[in-house]
Amino acid sequence: MAAQSATDELERTGSAGAVTARPRRGAGASLARFAQQTWRPVAVLAALVVIWWAVTAANLIKPYLVPSPGKTFDVILAQTGYFAHNTWITSYETILGFVIAIAVGVLSAVVMVYSPTVEKSLYPLLLFAQVIPKIAIAPLFVVWLGFGLSPKIVVAVLMAFFPIVISTVTGLKSIDPEMLQLSATMGAGAGKTFWKIRFPASLPHLFAGLKVAATMAVTGAVVGEFVGANEGLGYVILQANGNLDTPMLFAGLLIMSLLGVVLFVVVELLEYFVLPWHASRRTDAATTSL
Repeated sequence: MAAQSATDELERTGSAGAVTARPRRGAGASLARFAQQTWRPVAVLAALVVIWWAVTAANLIKPYLVPSPGKTFDVILAQTGYFAHNTWITSYETILGFVIAIAVGVLSAVVMVYSPTVEKSLYPLLLFAQVIPKIAIAPLFVVWLGFGLSPKIVVAVLMAFFPIVISTVTGLKSIDPEMLQLSATMGAGAGKTFWKIRFPASLPHLFAGLKVAATMAVTGAVVGEFVGANEGLGYVILQANGNLDTPMLFAGLLIMSLLGVVLFVVVELLEYFVLPWHASRRTDAATTSL
């Protein structure tokens, strides 16, 4: 009886300790955590804008080389419709190429993991294709596919495909072999083992690759627009460069950078909701270093 009472007391104490160690997170805690994570990059960005403004205001650099922040934002405000239309075109090409790259990349990674022959045959070719500058082969896609959306989407897929494949292969192979043996011992088939063990374990690696691929897809779409387009942010930047219109050029670059940041944040938020159990999410809340 005494041992049972001690056990009950220990369970109650352990439960209370668990509750104490895991405080309930409300909206205020989430906002505080978000502010803690974002104030540093926001402060650095604000400092860069101040430096930009100070350099241009002091005429340390000629205006036709680096326009002031005021002139750049005036161009954006004066031609909001023009920038909105071209941003939509580039966003559509980027998102569609990114989604195709995810589908093809994950499928290719799964095939390579389950077939060593395919991996040994395709992996060197993927590496060879990755080191080829996409700006060098983009004109070929324009010749083959025309001046529509297709060549831009293909270039975006090629840019985003490689990091997705590499990260997914790494994630699918990172599972402990003892877990696979245990799964086989308990009678789980290859499909159930994949969905219950391999794929969930690969998600942290996959999301790391998706973050890289999201920004590279933007670059790929813009590169495709450089070589053959009459709309899109790449076309805006190319025309501004040809006309030596640096405010328009800087405006296009800023919007293109913002598009990449937005896609990165979307993937980050998706990772936050899909992987709340991952160690990186648990340690973020406990990190107090400056």
